[in-house]
Amino acid sequence: MKIGTAKQSYGADEAIFKTDTQRVWFAILLAILVLYPFIASGYWMFLAVLVMINIISTTGLNILTGYTGQVSLGHAAFMALGAYTVAFLDGRHDTPVLLNLVAAGSMAAAIGVLVGLPSLRIKGLYLAIATLAAAVILGFVFLNWTSVTGGIRGLNVPTAKIFGYELATAETLYWLVMPITVLAVLLARNLFRTRVGRAFIAIRDRDISAEIIGISLLQYKLTSFALSSFYAGVAGGLWAYLFRVVRPESFPAEASIFYLAAVIVGGAGTIIGGIFGATFMTLVPELLKLSAQLVTPWWPDASIYIAPIRLIVFGLLIVGFLIFEPMGLAEIWRRIRRFFALWPFRT
Repeated sequence: MKIGTAKQSYGADEAIFKTDTQRVWFAILLAILVLYPFIASGYWMFLAVLVMINIISTTGLNILTGYTGQVSLGHAAFMALGAYTVAFLDGRHDTPVLLNLVAAGSMAAAIGVLVGLPSLRIKGLYLAIATLAAAVILGFVFLNWTSVTGGIRGLNVPTAKIFGYELATAETLYWLVMPITVLAVLLARNLFRTRVGRAFIAIRDRDISAEIIGISLLQYKLTSFALSSFYAGVAGGLWAYLFRVVRPESFPAEASIFYLAAVIVGGAGTIIGGIFGATFMTLVPELLKLSAQLVTPWWPDASIYIAPIRLIVFGLLIVGFLIFEPMGLAEIWRRIRRFFALWPFRT
């Protein structure tokens, strides 16, 4: 047992950084994030931006599914809402980037509240099907509301500009995405030190008991859907600025499975789990691609099988973590930290 960790106040017990060591490591992480663009190639800069966008989106889904216990299979549709909002505002009205991202999150949050209404009567598999149905409806709107969404051709997204400076490449867009990602993660971590976050957890653990002690299921379930959708909308807006085009097929149903898998693999109900899960699941296809390139001299058709193999790997990862490590990568990381905190003594 680890000793010397007694706290004298609730604030100290719920602090984001409980020790000076944690503060030092966080400062080192920030330094690495700042220095990364100066040492990474364009390809790895693109991957870094994509990973951070997925971290924002996965964190939003983790708030809803991991912390509130509301299963959603329509998360990618809210990202699409954010992406279309950014494309429409910037492409037709040339509004500022930060305003576009806030509008993207707000639009997704507003629709998220409507989609969350069935959660007041149903949960589990039934709620998952309801959110999937909502995603199908939104997909139909994206495809057929051609005056706003451009239909099957989609919308082109202008280059993001901050104070007149164009963020045309992943190297420059990194300086927009990185601070937003850090802020989004810190806000999510701080959320669960508040009354709202604790209400989410109470609803997840036992919703009937939570209602008996005075927690409004209507208020907090819809708040959870709104926050989760807001994160997805912002992530979708950043995605639009990265890829510069938004089409109905940009956010298929498989994308929602991807983010749900990231929550499971990373560790549901933990902020760091969302970070680990999004990073791991984003880099898995790149590792498969690298493996295919390595075996190409002996197996020329290896690259053809990357897409189906990726889906198989995603499925195996979900099943494997559910069986062997239900708490995901976050629990593995916690064990490693505990080992070094107590080394050379055994737990």
